[in-house]
Order: sequence, then structure tokens, then C-alpha cells
Amino acid sequence: MTSGTPAGTTAGHGAPLLIEGDDDVVLPFAVEALDVRGRVVRLGPAVDTILRRHGYPDAVARLLGEAAALTVLLGSSLKFEGRFQLQTKTDGPVAMIVVDFEAPDRLRATARFDTGRVEALGAGPLQDGDLIGQGHLAMTIDQGPTSSRYQGVVALEGQSLEEAAHQYFRQSEQIPTQVRLAVAEQYAGGARTYRAGGLLVQFLPQSIDRARLADLPPGDIPEGHVHLDAHGMPEDDAWVEARSLVSTIEDHELVDPEVSAERLLYRLFHERGVRVFEAQGVREQCRCSPERVMGMITSFSPQERRDMIADDGRIGITCEFCSRRYDLDPAAVEAEVAAQGIAPPDVAASDVASRSNG
Repeated sequence: MTSGTPAGTTAGHGAPLLIEGDDDVVLPFAVEALDVRGRVVRLGPAVDTILRRHGYPDAVARLLGEAAALTVLLGSSLKFEGRFQLQTKTDGPVAMIVVDFEAPDRLRATARFDTGRVEALGAGPLQDGDLIGQGHLAMTIDQGPTSSRYQGVVALEGQSLEEAAHQYFRQSEQIPTQVRLAVAEQYAGGARTYRAGGLLVQFLPQSIDRARLADLPPGDIPEGHVHLDAHGMPEDDAWVEARSLVSTIEDHELVDPEVSAERLLYRLFHERGVRVFEAQGVREQCRCSPERVMGMITSFSPQERRDMIADDGRIGITCEFCSRRYDLDPAAVEAEVAAQGIAPPDVAASDVASRSNG
């Protein structure tokens, strides 16, 4: 295994030193012999903080952990100051998941679920589809107020988040992609902590002809060529090999603290040679603030603002991501409305915190 950047270098000015085996890190890599590139993510304290804060049932915590790992895998590819958001809206026991990754390194996540419906599923191992049900998965790239948002939507029909990601890349990006996700609890020092891991591999050949091989109709498959995808289209041999290697990964390898991202990549691709690049740290941090909360409240109508006032005469707002509570004076809110001369601000739906009247 070769390195594009020496291990132990910083990820930028003021960034913490990243050492092989660290948690809360994304490691980009390339296997040039197979024309594939990808990223490995290992989440420890960041994802544990998110999941423990809300006291989610274990099944919900594991699902949200997978969603967080997938979001970091996709969002960490952003080359600009922007935000990648993954959101599900479904009819299952877990009705909504929202995960934000704000470049270059900030992660937050939340889930809404029906406790009774989750408990009714029992304590045994559950599939993602059991919890998610039917609905849709949206992936949104927000590059800021001067650029248009890009959104890709995938129908959720009982498949796993891995399968939904594969479907997204097939229909939106048309890039052969393989994703693996895993979440587990670690028992150490008498404490239980969640860990999450993920691997994304994409086939990105230099040759346009090879990149477009899957666009050929089945009738054009050369005689003796047996590599077909799920839709009967031919696949490049290099991609078949890479995808087959990725399929050998066990869940525990993605989350085992004794198996670093570098070691995992060596296990998979040492025969072909794998190059790793500069690692990027990830941290749990909410983007809520008094200013954002005030902006959200002023976007409501006067009657809605009056309805927010609790018996104690205050407006209470709790952030659904970090559970931070904001206590506001209604007079101060109305003064802000008057000062802005409102035209209501554009506030993303995922930034609307839960309102509390008591």
C-alpha cells in the first residue's frame, strides 16, 4: 500500500493530527490497477454522541448510524464550502431520518420514530426495510445562497440503505458504485459505545469507452463474456473484480477498532496495490444557533408565533438534532420581526426545531 500523503500529517491549518487507526475520520483511496477510487469512514465518538444523546432504541440507533456513515461517505467528497443532506420520509416505524454533513467536517443527525411500532417488531435482528417501510430517500447538495440546490430522490420500497445508495448512483450519477455500511456496539472499560463504518468504491476508468460499457444493449455482449449486472448489461472485468473484493468485507471489519482503515484497504487490495490520500477528520457539531432559531421563528405568521407562547409567557424551542433548548422572549421576537420588515427568510425544513409549549 502506498500513500499519497504521509501518515500523521494534518488535514489543514489548525486541524488535529490524524494518525493511522484514528476514529472519526474519512480516508480517500485509489486502486489504479482496477480504475477504482473510494473512501473509508470510521466513526467513533462522533456517532456515539449523536446516538446516545437521544436514547434511541438500539434498532433505531443502528439505522441512524448507518445513515450517518453513508452521509459522511458522500458528503466528504464536496470540494467547496457546502452541505450534503440525506433525508428519508416514509410510512415505517422510523418515519424520518435527517443527516447533515457540512463541509469540511461537521456532522449532525436525528430520527423520528414511533416507539410502539418499533417495540412491536421485537428484539431480534431487524432489516433496514423493517424500520423504514415505504417512502423516499432524498440526497441534497446545498452550495449556499448563490447556487441552486441539487437533489436526487430514490424510492424506498423495503430495501436497505446500501441498496438505496446503489440505486441512487445507477439512476442519478450512472457511476458503477458499491457501498458497505455497518454499525455495532463496543464494550470496553465497562462502557458501551456505538461505532459506525462504511466503504464506498466507484469505477472511474480513464477510457470513455470503458466508462460507457454498461450502456451497450445485451445483444452486443462479446461471445463468452459472462459478467452482467442486475439489468443484463455487460460489466468491465476490472469493476467485477473490485466489486467482488468489496463483497467479501464482513461487518465487523468496518467497525473493529483494531482494524484501521488502512489495514482494511490492504486486506482488500494488496495484490493490486492501493494508494491512500490525506485523511479528513469528522466531528459532531450542530449548526443551530440563537440567530438561526430567531430566523426560523420570524418565518412563521403572527398567529403561529402567538400560539408558540407557553403558559410562562416564553417561547421554548428545542433543537431536534442536539437537544439544545432556546428560551425566547416573545417581545424580542416581535422586535426582530419589526426590525427586519419581514419578508420571511428562507429556512430549510430540516432546520425547523421542535416547538414546545410547556
